[in-house]
Amino acid sequence: MLRTGDNTSVEALTFLQARESVINTVRAARRAAAVETVPLESAHTRILAEVVAADRDTPATSRSVRDGFAVRAIDLPGELEIIGEVRAGDTFRGSVGPNQAVEIMTGAPVPQGADAVVMIEHVTRAGALVRIDRSAEPGQFINPLGCEAQKGEAVLHPGERLDYTGIALLAAFGRPQISVFAKPTVAIIPTGDEIVAVDEAPLEHQIRNSNAHSLAAQVERAGGIPRILPAARDTVEHTRDSIGRGLEADLLLLSGGVSAGKYDVVEEVLAGFGARFYFDRVLIQPGQPLVFGAAAGKFFFGLPGNPSSTMVTFEIFARAALELLGGLEQPTLHMPFARLTAEFHHRVGLTRFLPARLSADGGSVTPVHWHGSGDIPALARANAYLVADPDRANYPAGDWIQVLPK
Repeated sequence: MLRTGDNTSVEALTFLQARESVINTVRAARRAAAVETVPLESAHTRILAEVVAADRDTPATSRSVRDGFAVRAIDLPGELEIIGEVRAGDTFRGSVGPNQAVEIMTGAPVPQGADAVVMIEHVTRAGALVRIDRSAEPGQFINPLGCEAQKGEAVLHPGERLDYTGIALLAAFGRPQISVFAKPTVAIIPTGDEIVAVDEAPLEHQIRNSNAHSLAAQVERAGGIPRILPAARDTVEHTRDSIGRGLEADLLLLSGGVSAGKYDVVEEVLAGFGARFYFDRVLIQPGQPLVFGAAAGKFFFGLPGNPSSTMVTFEIFARAALELLGGLEQPTLHMPFARLTAEFHHRVGLTRFLPARLSADGGSVTPVHWHGSGDIPALARANAYLVADPDRANYPAGDWIQVLPK
């Protein structure tokens, strides 16, 4: 437990309480992100910064949604004269009168006078005549003018992440460029005297700097711009210099140095920057010693140093903060259910995120054997995490369990 800047005690939070704390705190304090204009081909996954309205009714005319015949519903059942055809991208210049029909293709404008379309599978054609032995309802298989969107209607809103459907909308409504929020910069500082560079040959007591690079990949995937800073050594002076540089970014991520060890100095240094701590422990595994706070007008996370802890705590907590700072209105955490292929047991009290292998169809999940939070090979073999409920110890094979896809 630690003390905040106003001397209020902070207790360990549950997984859901901690995530809610991050989202509510960042949303309440965030300032409007900078806005930039990007071409349509660069807009995928960006967060929209403007309202997008339809520039015309969609569809711009009533269109058929089936291949068949455009008819007057009142004439059916009956035998009708075929007076022409119309394809997508074309128009029929005449009008459908009593006991007449026009052959029509999917997407083609419905001719004047017709009020229904009969599927080609339901007709019998004989030369210039078509026999239809069933009735039809007015409007059948027709998308009427403006049924998808009306001119001036808002179809996309600020704070939405643009997926491929959003890109299609922008193209459909003639937007070759679009205003999006600028990507937040994220400083990443690994901590500890045991950290060496990736291209160095570590001694037995040293480890290569994997956390900074995995975090950079997660930051980039979440829509941020990662900036890896040199490792902070286990002294107050060196850590203070590193954190000072890190607080120049929009968000600061520290990896390691937040447990109760003798040389874990991160919280002490942050307190020297006038930091406010919102929590420093969450009832999860891996990742219990997790710090979230603000200093010098910037939010920071002190993530645990073990690789699995770093990856999990970023994904379920820091990612939400980054997305909010980038303009996203509602961060989400996708945790669907899958069936266990083998029985699973854990000790109650903590929400556990353990490496697992999700089947190709997402329907089943298998725990991956691992040797603790530092087992990077096991993490690489996994493509998801089991999410074990803190109040349930036993899961038989075939039971449902939540998963967090990687």
